[in-house]
Amino acid sequence: MVEQGLIRAAQTGDRDALITLLREIENDVYRTAYYILNNEQDAHDAAQEALIRIYTKINSYEEKAQFKTWVQRIVRNICIDKFRRNKPTVSIDEHELVFEGKESVEREVMSGYIAQDIREAIEQLPEQHRTVIVLRYLQDFSYNEIADCLNLPLNTVKSYLFRARQQLQQLLQDYQKGGVSG
Repeated sequence: MVEQGLIRAAQTGDRDALITLLREIENDVYRTAYYILNNEQDAHDAAQEALIRIYTKINSYEEKAQFKTWVQRIVRNICIDKFRRNKPTVSIDEHELVFEGKESVEREVMSGYIAQDIREAIEQLPEQHRTVIVLRYLQDFSYNEIADCLNLPLNTVKSYLFRARQQLQQLLQDYQKGGVSG
């Protein structure tokens, strides 16, 4: 596995391997931070802090856990610390959406509204539910990886995901009816 080779090389002092490894994970680190913190600037700060921590602590990584689980635990802990230090703010900035293919303008606009509704609904979830949704559906973690990353029992993860999906479904139905204002 290429990633394991980079990790081993980085742990033996190969700076180029470590930089390559960090570049491979930086988008996932930022994405997780953004969905937990709901603020672009805070997410950039948390992602940068996480990457620095990974850079300085790479030798403490043990192959008992998957590397991406170890990384996500670092990101999550930094975000929780930031979340506790600052009261959360909801970003109202529009984010560019990338549309693949040549869809009609109407579909692109509708996709933008749907994506915005989903982002806003995720932002309204309680922190634990938002975290499991981000890890499962945006970072593609398995239930076991989420349990390991969050240091939770597997059944708790399943319960959080079940409740989070129910809450998202209700929030999105409310958005469709125009009953929730973001």
